Amino acid sequence: MTKKILIACAMLPLGLMAQTTLRDAYRDYWRTSVSVNQWEVAAADNNSNVHDVTGMVSADQTSNFSIITRNFDWVVPENCMKCEVIHPQEGVYDFTLADQLVNKALASGVKVMGHCLIWHSQCAPWFHFDKDGKLVSKEELKKRMKEHITTIVSHFKGRVSAWDVCNECFEDDGTPRKSLFYQILGTDYIPLAFQYAHEADPNVELYYNDYSMNKATKVEGVVNFFRPLIAAGLPITAIGMQGHMILEDGKDLLPQYDHSIQTIASLGIPTFFSELDLTVLPNPYGFSGANVSDRFAYRPEMDPFKDGLTKEKEAEIETYWIDFFKLMLKHKDSILRLGFWCFNDANSWRNDFPIKGRTDYATLFDRQNKPKPFVQKLIELVQPQPEAVPAKGKKKK
Repeated sequence: MTKKILIACAMLPLGLMAQTTLRDAYRDYWRTSVSVNQWEVAAADNNSNVHDVTGMVSADQTSNFSIITRNFDWVVPENCMKCEVIHPQEGVYDFTLADQLVNKALASGVKVMGHCLIWHSQCAPWFHFDKDGKLVSKEELKKRMKEHITTIVSHFKGRVSAWDVCNECFEDDGTPRKSLFYQILGTDYIPLAFQYAHEADPNVELYYNDYSMNKATKVEGVVNFFRPLIAAGLPITAIGMQGHMILEDGKDLLPQYDHSIQTIASLGIPTFFSELDLTVLPNPYGFSGANVSDRFAYRPEMDPFKDGLTKEKEAEIETYWIDFFKLMLKHKDSILRLGFWCFNDANSWRNDFPIKGRTDYATLFDRQNKPKPFVQKLIELVQPQPEAVPAKGKKKK
């Protein structure tokens, strides 16, 4: 180390020199990722880029990116790789936003996970229909799927390290979702998607991902579906659980996830959490899951924290995250990644889902881009702080 660097380090505040991020603390346990939106990659410059999420301070969020890359080692695009954006019309691809994100991430030294190749939601309207508005044939849909997957995966080959291949293909009761993919191809579309992705890039990691995976019926349905496929050689790296958690559900979720992790591990592949957040707001009508088509009407009593959280609620949130991380440490050998959905509270989709216009506190960072106090306590689970040395002449109590 040069003299100049030594002097510069000596001038830094002790807290800054010693600062450890969640990514660094858990580097030997699992990967740590976060979703990134297009406004964090490039500043909004026209009306089409207006971002109206509750509580957002500015449309230009590019300053977030340097903080993101200090705290996470993987990034996941929120929307710019979804079909309606990247393949809006037959034969037409728009890689503009996705390329911006990937190039910026790689230049910052973080890896990119692609999200997602096949999903019934946010799928371009043309994908399943012919020129007469009728559902396409099985062979035509296979052709479109292969062309779509091959083109996208090949475009990012060597730059995107993993893909969510299929997303949300099952209902909460463990049965296949009756999406248009299913209506035309049955469940065959799922292994076909993995086949096409693997053929396009044999070295990339391939995942299945779904919500409500805390529910035994769902996780068991998913695992029972994939078990024979994996035995037959399906190129799948891991099965993911989104992890959109609801504080109101209390600790009931933790034993459920304990069961889910063990169930997926029985396949001989790891699991991961892909979209972790924790809504602190009242849960409308016992709603659970993350089906983006579900919405409820705004009522003031369902939005109690417009002016900030109570100390009691902050303590409840802290306890929940600590208990969750302790569960993850119990299963550290089965966990590939902990991925968080949305970087800060202002950007969180939870402000507008499933009731638009509320103020939520679902992420690890506050609206000023500062890590919340409980993050340090999560770090201390694996990196305990040294005990303070008592002042000379004083005895420790």
